[in-house]
Amino acid sequence: MTLIIAGVVRVPPENLEGLRPHMLAMLAASRAEEGCLEYTYAEDIADPGLIRVFEVWRDSSALDAHFQTPHMTEWRSHWPRFGVSDRRLFAYEIASQRPL
Repeated sequence: MTLIIAGVVRVPPENLEGLRPHMLAMLAASRAEEGCLEYTYAEDIADPGLIRVFEVWRDSSALDAHFQTPHMTEWRSHWPRFGVSDRRLFAYEIASQRPL
């Protein structure tokens, strides 16, 4: 069953530029993973420092493998230095989809 991961993390706006190269590295490595169908971050233009996260994974085993990758460990190691906080992500199980 396909999984969608959606939610937010917060970064102090003054730290966002310093974190950006690490975000880009995480995006590239995650998108290259087997079972990753989509992986993206977006800054909320109405709330500086609020980063919206959206991921699509083939199944729960692909997501479980993602959490064990070296790039995930490295990504999380940067959080304290850049003040990443307020992580609120949710997993949604999708049985089917259709275009709108």
